[in-house]
Amino acid sequence: MNIAEAQKEIRAHFVGGFYGQVVSSVIWGISASLAVWVSSSTAIAALVLGGFFIFSITELLTRFYRTPVLSKSNELKWLGMQTAFVLPFSMLLLFPVVRYSLSLFYPAMMVLVGAHYIPFVFLYGMRVYAGLAAALICSGVFFALYPHQPFSVGAWYTTVVLLLFSLLARAIAVKEQG
Repeated sequence: MNIAEAQKEIRAHFVGGFYGQVVSSVIWGISASLAVWVSSSTAIAALVLGGFFIFSITELLTRFYRTPVLSKSNELKWLGMQTAFVLPFSMLLLFPVVRYSLSLFYPAMMVLVGAHYIPFVFLYGMRVYAGLAAALICSGVFFALYPHQPFSVGAWYTTVVLLLFSLLARAIAVKEQG
């Protein structure tokens, strides 16, 4: 199987990343809601813990909606797994960041999540992920430099961006499937 075929199969299985982005958006939305109505520590815990279940929930959705199965010869599935493990390890940087300033949690997380999406450009063969990465990284830096807005602003922004990109990626993948 060549790279283009493997990418096409990944796009078909994950519907261009639609399910993963929707699950991520919901988790960010829950965290944003908790930040507003409960507490920042509960919101942080929800985002961090919820993040560990994104791939599992995504896989459940692909099975429930019976998307095409990945063939055993598709080596890109390993890149997806490796990419998924980058984020939890890089999140260790959040400990000193939050200790310095709690208001930097969401902006720092946005930068980490945005950087995590860069390999998706190759994994899915979709340049739209470069746009998603840029939208999250640049906004995360902006929110970090201008921290005088409410704590939850970065989380609400990320919720909307992930949802919009999920719909765009889905439209691209569905159009390709014909």
